[in-house]
Amino acid sequence: MARKVMLEAINTGHRLLVTPEEIRLWGEARSGLPAIEDRPPNIPGPPILRIVFDQQLLNTGESQYGDRPGGLELVSWDEWVAELEVRNLALKVAIEVPGMLDDRYEFVELDRPRSEIS
Repeated sequence: MARKVMLEAINTGHRLLVTPEEIRLWGEARSGLPAIEDRPPNIPGPPILRIVFDQQLLNTGESQYGDRPGGLELVSWDEWVAELEVRNLALKVAIEVPGMLDDRYEFVELDRPRSEIS
């Protein structure tokens, strides 16, 4: 798996974060906090996983997310990663460039169980 991730990084400028520790360290390095956002009642599916940064964090009040029951809730990294693991997801992030701290990420479904990767 390490070789596949390395080749993906070389070819796309991205890398996959799979382990709880590397995900938490990436988020904390960018002053990000884990959050779970409830979906509106008319949209089915599990709650939305997010990492909130700076201004997003300031906008997490009830007025900002009043249309969602429970709104955006900051949670522990352990709780957030547990939900990520249940869904068998990893984070796809940009390869770090000296002098830049890119906080963009996307969720990627793993092609095999996490236990086979870690």
